[in-house]
Amino acid sequence: MNNEQTSAIRARVTGRVQGVSFRAWTQGRAQALGLEGWVRNEADGSVTALIGGDSSAVDEMVAALHIGPRWANVTGVAVEPAAVSEIPPGFRITR
Repeated sequence: MNNEQTSAIRARVTGRVQGVSFRAWTQGRAQALGLEGWVRNEADGSVTALIGGDSSAVDEMVAALHIGPRWANVTGVAVEPAAVSEIPPGFRITR
């Protein structure tokens, strides 16, 4: 993942995002877009995702996070840049 069109972000998603399959939905969406990274639930009820890959796919994923799966109610998505070197291969759900 080291080319000019690669980017990485860390996103914190708030709202009703736990207990609604948000992590599994995020994993499936990221894999469909060819992205790498991870997603996890946080103690405060939010979900954090570290996402990397083709810049346009990352942008598409961020747009999707604002909507989420059917049962979610996303109230906010805070995005900050991350180092591409932080992104692990594949896309997994972590704790």
